[in-house]
Amino acid sequence: MADAKRQRHPDEPAKITAKHILVKYAGAKKAPESVTRTREEGCLRAQEARSKLEQGASFADVVSEYSEEPGAKSREGSVGTIQRSDVVPQFADAAFELKPGEVSHVVETDYGFHVIMRTE
Repeated sequence: MADAKRQRHPDEPAKITAKHILVKYAGAKKAPESVTRTREEGCLRAQEARSKLEQGASFADVVSEYSEEPGAKSREGSVGTIQRSDVVPQFADAAFELKPGEVSHVVETDYGFHVIMRTE
């Protein structure tokens, strides 16, 4: 089930540091009216961003080109140090499963599609 909560791993840290790329689509939470792409187009754009990372592009460059979170470019996509309770469950489940330096698959939340990189 897509909404099922994942059990927290016993060795999971209380906090991690992460960066992300956020691709919004029309109708996503907090998406400005200027965003007109469909949900499917948003998903494809996020997959394209992840593919650029796999091809060796720097996270900062991909954030700069793809992320639609306000201020993301100047922070290089950083969300800083987070606890599970700081972010929505889908984001937390993906981020906390990563090892430092690892990049997630595309993750959907109410805000759009994310590609997450755990930095610490």
